[in-house]
Amino acid sequence: MDVMQVCRGFMVPKSKPSMPLVSVIVPTKNSAPTLRACLQSIADQTYDRIELIVVDNHSTDDTLDIAKQFTKNVYTKGPERSAQRNFAATQASGDYIAFIDSDMELLPDVIAECVACVDDDTQAVIIPEQSFGTGYWAQCKRLERSFYNGRDDIEAARFFAKDVFTQIGGYNADMVSGEDWDLSSRARKITNAARTSAHIRHNEGHLRLGKTLQKKYYYAGLARTYLSANVSGSKLTSQQGPLQRYKLFLSHPVRLMRNPFLGVGVLFMKTAEYAAGAAGYYTKRDLHNV
Repeated sequence: MDVMQVCRGFMVPKSKPSMPLVSVIVPTKNSAPTLRACLQSIADQTYDRIELIVVDNHSTDDTLDIAKQFTKNVYTKGPERSAQRNFAATQASGDYIAFIDSDMELLPDVIAECVACVDDDTQAVIIPEQSFGTGYWAQCKRLERSFYNGRDDIEAARFFAKDVFTQIGGYNADMVSGEDWDLSSRARKITNAARTSAHIRHNEGHLRLGKTLQKKYYYAGLARTYLSANVSGSKLTSQQGPLQRYKLFLSHPVRLMRNPFLGVGVLFMKTAEYAAGAAGYYTKRDLHNV
């Protein structure tokens, strides 16, 4: 199905009785450093008919205490994000479901725009992301992510009609890597998707290159389930292929080199991520074949 035009300038009246209920689901695990800002941004939405659900994976920090300050709908479930989200969806009362990570912050009109975007033919919504954080690599990540806005082959939907989510079977609980793309891809086989103009702010924190590469190594090693799903070669290439990513960066030379220090950093960081991902994937593959 198609991605429709960006929804701009929608204002939804607060507390209008006929407005649908939206269940916002936030999976957590030791998320205390970013969770309060995340949940506060949900509480500050201009759209009032929101049910907040937090599903925690056995945190050992203050995550649960923070979550309970914002909602009574706090559950414990593991072992990974997909299972957490699926469980939370079974507890959701909303007509629509939005999946937000605990290190994300929503601009005030995000949920209102999502609701305004949907109709009989459009039951999934992409919410663009902008990164922020401290340190050099966080600035590089912010620049990198700016190239992906408007790319429906890279961005995944986060807001769905609950009926659509249920019809496609929710998240693949066996997927730890690529689960967002997989869910969005299956949803868009049966419905169109829209895109909001309001965006999510993704808190990268004080991003360290070494930690980023460790994550790429870990998740690439678990990507087998996603890669074995019904993903076309051309789609996989556009999502993850290094040549396609470099082509995308270099097709916007002014943006890339407006600050050469950051532009070179983006290219270096992405190359290092691909190397770490390849190492993780092939190491896990070799162990799997032993």
